[in-house]
Amino acid sequence: MPPTTDPGRPGPTAPPAPVGSELSTVASLRRLLPFVRPALPRLLGGMLAALGASLAALAIPRVLQALVEGPLADGVATGDHTALVGPTLAVLALGLAEAGLVLLRRNLVMYPGTRVEAALRIALFRHLQDLPAAFHDRWPGGQLLSRSMGDLGLLRRWLVFGLLQLVVSTITIVVGVGFLVTTAGWLGLVYLAGAIPVTVIAFRFSRRYRVIARLSQDQSGDLANTVEESVHGIRVLKAFGRHREALDSFTGQAEELRRTELRKASNQATVTTSLQLIPEATLAACLVLGVWLASTGQITVGALAAFFLTAAVINGPVVDLGQTLSMTLNARSAVDRFFQVLDTPNPLTDPADPVEPADVEGHVTLRDVTFAHPDGPPVLQHLDLDLPAGTSTALVGLTGSGKSTLALLVPRIHDVTAGAVLLDGVDVRAMRRQDVRRAVAVAFEDPTLFSASVRDNVLLGVDPDLPADTRDRLLRESLDIAQAQFVRDLPQGVDTLVGEEGHSLSGGQRQRLALARAIAARPRVLVLDDPLSALDVATEEAVTERLRRVLAGTTSLVIAHRSSTVALADRVAVLADGRVTAVGTHRELLATDAHYRHVIASLEDDWAHREDTTEVRS
Repeated sequence: MPPTTDPGRPGPTAPPAPVGSELSTVASLRRLLPFVRPALPRLLGGMLAALGASLAALAIPRVLQALVEGPLADGVATGDHTALVGPTLAVLALGLAEAGLVLLRRNLVMYPGTRVEAALRIALFRHLQDLPAAFHDRWPGGQLLSRSMGDLGLLRRWLVFGLLQLVVSTITIVVGVGFLVTTAGWLGLVYLAGAIPVTVIAFRFSRRYRVIARLSQDQSGDLANTVEESVHGIRVLKAFGRHREALDSFTGQAEELRRTELRKASNQATVTTSLQLIPEATLAACLVLGVWLASTGQITVGALAAFFLTAAVINGPVVDLGQTLSMTLNARSAVDRFFQVLDTPNPLTDPADPVEPADVEGHVTLRDVTFAHPDGPPVLQHLDLDLPAGTSTALVGLTGSGKSTLALLVPRIHDVTAGAVLLDGVDVRAMRRQDVRRAVAVAFEDPTLFSASVRDNVLLGVDPDLPADTRDRLLRESLDIAQAQFVRDLPQGVDTLVGEEGHSLSGGQRQRLALARAIAARPRVLVLDDPLSALDVATEEAVTERLRRVLAGTTSLVIAHRSSTVALADRVAVLADGRVTAVGTHRELLATDAHYRHVIASLEDDWAHREDTTEVRS
């Protein structure tokens, strides 16, 4: 299992740079504004509280300078210490104000931060649900999972801590250096000179770290995808004894991510060390210069003390600048990855002025239909097929002829490349997707069940506003039609929770529940993509006969993989080379169409092989 490549990352067939890399960090992060706007008042309040705390910390050295140069010196000389009470209380008040503002900042920002994270996650999930199946065919699930969980959690932490820290630290440094320059003269200028190498180092760090941060997040997505695939395919890995190879593949990806994380840590450690050493070295130089200036009377002892106390307040944000920058750059990569998905256009949308379906009869017409996947050859070309309302049609063809693709065009899971799919004479593209899929239900060969109860899985397509007794009736009828009486023997009956993707059930049981789900929706058109392949012939015949009687008047399109299914349909359509080459009853086509006889013989051979394989495994 080779590592999966993120569609947005550089690679042999990918763009030369990640999506969003052409934007500046500020421009990239500014894209969050629509999501952050409702939380701005509290975030700005938290920012002001944090700024107030920093300014209170910067004010303390000014009070101490006044104390040293005034009441303290006078009190020592005269023995009167009462004048110290006022400055002492002022320092205490400033310290309490700083602590209170820090507490206020935390209370203000935590709640809106979680709301913004939830809004981002909901917006991403909503867009993922709306994007067509072709998007999900291209994108690995692990990459989407890492974006919706890890990246958005990182953005929340940056909003409530990193952003505030970056703004407040910048203002604190600017204001503090301004105090130093205006009150300490040459000492302030020397300290300011130390900012030049700090700025250069921070700029170079941001350019390197941004690339590494994006690579790390993409590799984390690849790793998550490998875990997801291995968990979903654990039965296959065990059956073929490939768990060691899966482990080796995972280990290689984990080691690659570890090396990238070490590069991140090394870069961050380098910049943190530099930001620690340069201000300290600058302060050492200022100490020598300050002592000389004080000894020559060019600066007071109080001003010297205030300088170093102010520098101590500034040094904290300077030293933390490396961590704050790295968090900001990680957030920038997370924003780029988030919008890489959110900005993906959906070519399959609802019309601006949709046709409102009245009483859907279920007459389906495929007129001159051509379909091709992006950058691929046509799967269907100039195909015509008419499905009269209330009839059942079996669709047969050799493997790869496009049967399943055709089935996905009717409910508009895919859009035709050319031509039209009509429902009661109306192009499905002129209707809302919700209306089309309310009229058309699909049961797939490979059924997908959710980690929920049998009841919830079967009633997935049923209007939740229907009365409870109506929903219960639909549940009973659909389970009965699908020959799914086995649910009565489950521990909690229809309220039994099925495991992830229904793997706690057999293949035939999953197929019958998926079929019951399609039936319960009471569609006008039912598309069955070989949903009974895991059933024996007798059970398939019983299900089909019940379908014929109970769903009388429902238009059915059945993709058939064995002749028993074909014989039960009203008529048969033969698919070859992307076109419907013949339509007729089973008997008519057997007598007149050589290709149909070849297809039927192939289906019989394939089914016999399946039965033989099943017996051997048993």
